Amino acid sequence: MNYMLEALVNAVKMIVGFNPELLSIVSVSLKVSFISTTLAAIVGVPLGFSIAIRDFWGKRGIIILLNTLLALPTVVVGLFIYSLISRSGPIGRIGLLYTPAAMVAGQFILALPIVTALTVSAIQGMDKRIRKTALTLGANNLQTVSILISERKFAIFSAIIAGFGRVFAEVGVSMMLGGNIKGYTRNITTAIAFEAGKGEFSLGLALGIILLSIALSINILVSYFQKKTV
Repeated sequence: MNYMLEALVNAVKMIVGFNPELLSIVSVSLKVSFISTTLAAIVGVPLGFSIAIRDFWGKRGIIILLNTLLALPTVVVGLFIYSLISRSGPIGRIGLLYTPAAMVAGQFILALPIVTALTVSAIQGMDKRIRKTALTLGANNLQTVSILISERKFAIFSAIIAGFGRVFAEVGVSMMLGGNIKGYTRNITTAIAFEAGKGEFSLGLALGIILLSIALSINILVSYFQKKTV
């Protein structure tokens, strides 16, 4: 018990003292997750919007698939991309394995279904009369899209934040594709696993506190935007 208390005290000291190794690890997590979520938003929001407002054959099946992919295991994504970028893989010559770019690719695949599915839900959940009214008043397609996005912007922000929350706390993709290289690909989740394996709990606890704090902030933001949509 005293050992854990001592580790907790040291963890707090690391956070308050802005420990360089701690900052480096947190920086990798934030950078990789931010880039992957941004890419997922750039692709997922327009895709979700298009699925929501169009009627086409197979639409229901696509929505079911997107909802299924919300629970996509991180190790499955990691294994899939690993098979592509490993030395024996079809694009192994590019040298992406064990780089931040590989981690971004894996996290992008994890975040994309979340952003897309929640965007579809957000657009489908709005009053259909808004679109009809806009078209009746002479708005062109671009103006109509702008109106619809404006009406559901908080729900869309919530979708993007949920995607960030999903990838920020994952460990499978980061471990398999990043390799946990110190100062390069080691992020919060892989560092916690590594430090715990060594029996060094101070840094692991410090990172755990930061991870939980960011997760709490994400949930607060999601809750805030969800209230705005009501």
